[in-house]
Amino acid sequence: MNPQLNPDSHNPTSLNPDEARTRLPGLTVIDVRTPGEYAAGHLPEALNIPLDQLDSALPELRRLSGELLVVCASGARSENACRVLAGHGIPAMTLTGGTQGWAGRGHELHRPASGTRAVWAMERQVRFTAGTIVLAGLGLGLLHPAWQLLSAGVAGGLVFSALTNTCGMASLLSKLPHNRPRPGDLEATLAALAERGRPAVT
Repeated sequence: MNPQLNPDSHNPTSLNPDEARTRLPGLTVIDVRTPGEYAAGHLPEALNIPLDQLDSALPELRRLSGELLVVCASGARSENACRVLAGHGIPAMTLTGGTQGWAGRGHELHRPASGTRAVWAMERQVRFTAGTIVLAGLGLGLLHPAWQLLSAGVAGGLVFSALTNTCGMASLLSKLPHNRPRPGDLEATLAALAERGRPAVT
């Protein structure tokens, strides 16, 4: 699901989980999921920059000298992020299968010791919300048939989401407080990126 950005016709370079694990020490890893998803488990040393905050990190990302790997839950959001970065002249790779694929291969996920509360993955939040609205529309439809249009609207939205690889519901859900980064967290991430972009002192 991609809440903000539309893909173009170019496919970004990808690494499978095993390749990424081997090359991890030389990569800068950016996790574009929400802070709650990130807290539920992320690649070692991954920095969290939610997809809709990516523009704020462009100056620091341009200054990176090493390779950049972008990850999300399943790979859809990271692919779109890579396309946007490419449009700004920033080469990046995506992790095939995302953190789900990484964990499925038995690779370690890190979790913050404290602070951000883990929440459901965005795809799960969308499925839960869509299902709840459909059931509500069907139930209310017993009182008046017009309510069934609510369920039909969600069904149409899901079809449109699949055809365009975008998701308006995810965009709305990403605005909820539990999906938003705290200003201090984002500032710390940008500072860490800036530090990585500085030339080594010899």
